[in-house]
Amino acid sequence: MHFFFFADNHILSTILFTPLLGAIILLFIPRERGDLHRWIGNIFGMLGLVVSLPLIWRFSLAPGAPRFQFVQNLEWIHSIGARYSLGIDGLSFLMVMLTTVLGAISILSSWSAIRKREKEYYILFLLLQTGMLGVFMSLDFVLFYVFWEVMLVPMYFLIGVWGSERRLYAAIKFFLYTLAGSVLMLLAILAIYSTAHTFSIAAILEAPHPVFSLRLERWLFWGFFFAFAIKVPMFPFHTWLPDAHTEAPTAGSVILAGVLLKMGAYGFLRFSLPMLPDATREFRGIMIVLSIIAIIYGALVCMMQKDMKKLIAYSSVSHMGFVTLGIFALTPLGLAGSIIQQINHGVSTGALFLIVGVLYERRHTRLISEFGGLSTPMPNFAAIYLIITLSSLGMPLLNGFVGEFTILRGAFDVPVYGWRWAAWGVIGVILGAAYLLWLYQRVMFGNVTNEKNEKLLDLNWREYATLVPLVLLAFWVGIYPKPLFRVLEAPVQQVVQVVNPSALAEMPGYMSPSGASTRSPAASPEARALTPAADRERSSEDRGLSAASKQPRTRRFLGGRSFSSDINGPSSSSRTSAPRQVAATAACVIPNPAARFSRMAVRDLLSPSANASADSSRGSTPNAPAELKARR
Repeated sequence: MHFFFFADNHILSTILFTPLLGAIILLFIPRERGDLHRWIGNIFGMLGLVVSLPLIWRFSLAPGAPRFQFVQNLEWIHSIGARYSLGIDGLSFLMVMLTTVLGAISILSSWSAIRKREKEYYILFLLLQTGMLGVFMSLDFVLFYVFWEVMLVPMYFLIGVWGSERRLYAAIKFFLYTLAGSVLMLLAILAIYSTAHTFSIAAILEAPHPVFSLRLERWLFWGFFFAFAIKVPMFPFHTWLPDAHTEAPTAGSVILAGVLLKMGAYGFLRFSLPMLPDATREFRGIMIVLSIIAIIYGALVCMMQKDMKKLIAYSSVSHMGFVTLGIFALTPLGLAGSIIQQINHGVSTGALFLIVGVLYERRHTRLISEFGGLSTPMPNFAAIYLIITLSSLGMPLLNGFVGEFTILRGAFDVPVYGWRWAAWGVIGVILGAAYLLWLYQRVMFGNVTNEKNEKLLDLNWREYATLVPLVLLAFWVGIYPKPLFRVLEAPVQQVVQVVNPSALAEMPGYMSPSGASTRSPAASPEARALTPAADRERSSEDRGLSAASKQPRTRRFLGGRSFSSDINGPSSSSRTSAPRQVAATAACVIPNPAARFSRMAVRDLLSPSANASADSSRGSTPNAPAELKARR
């Protein structure tokens, strides 16, 4: 029997409130005991990581595992229907682990950097950790919004009190940008409740789609978009980020780049795509254009920077552009790559900010011109810095390559325009290598021209403890990323099945559990005639889709009944009367080697009758709709 706090329905609360417990204990420690504050803050930062480790071996990847695991669902605010509901799937599992790892490392990096008001610093940092974990665990909209706002306040004070010269300007700018987006998101949440009559995220995700009318989806999409785009940040909402990164203390920059930016991408993946699929398809072109602009613009601006920290800050704009490009490609590889790239960005960019922090503690300057030839007095530092630079620019066998390659491959899969998106992404990769190698060459190579750099100390044990784990993670993801893809297989397929099922059906090697192909037959003229004229007028150009992707689909199953419609969506009458109940998701498709696809693909394209007989020989999916059986 598991210990009470680590039982399946309590472990998430244990992880969530461990940092909060440390903050409460620090309240009772006298202000003068700075050393004790540092010890307690680091103990609870590390304890937050330790209590999250059981998730690694207890998170189930079995085919029959529930969508959300370790669920805890308790009454909270009865009068408005809000509940204390926690749970994680593969996506939030990775985000929780990233948060606990970077949280522990960030707090450890503050050991010698923070020498004023230590008590308040560590209390706020632990509160920030609780807020970030709550965002990724929440399965209730009200609870999600509370944690979203909770993490805003500690970050404001961390920048405003312990930042650099322009810290107040950067803190206020960060606060106002984020708050503006949060207000719009709150309006969207209230609109969802007025239609779905529930704040339950899981219930809406698992209900037969569509839940909302197309008109409402459009408004909801933009309400969520501004909140998430500011947080990512997407162009042109990025202007708060360079100031916040540059002025924040080192630990604040690490956690801002490593975790806070991921909340925006997480919001798109958790809410916009699966809950608002028709609006997502309709506005996908705009999202792709903004992503490509961010990739190119961020990289070009990096080449003009004189401050190391500001250069890395603008590199985050470019790297997160890859993330949103993968998300709105709406392909399985694009989505999987975008999530892995979020992990990679947290590891690589977090390490780059730690490296800048090491130099700043020794020289108290971040100007590139003040350095040069540091590989001579700091050889170990130079080696680690080189590995992190190569991981950030996407060198094979390091983590950045896996994420960027998967995103570009996923974008290339999109018919008609995908190769153009991938081409722009490749240009961003080249520019990224240019500015990162240029920075490394200016700082580490050449002669030591500044006498202040001649006797700089190499890394100490604490700095090794913060950087070496990130280096190991970079190699692990780059050499053996299979565990990440396995964790993401189910959540990615669940999202694609709703927002772009044709991409899932056409992907080589993806088969149903019975072995039958997941492709849908082409829509017949009779089926098209049954589609209301208002829906038929939504052309592929309107929806941002190619004609090849306009295939009929089966959305969900409920008691053996299929809810099928054209990819353009059902009529408005069926939208408004959509059931508000939780449904079992359709059977997940399982990846097979691409070689298994070749003969089946030729048979699909040249001989539908042969395909039907082959499917019947393989057997039909259990509990499949009668309509699909008849087609076979």
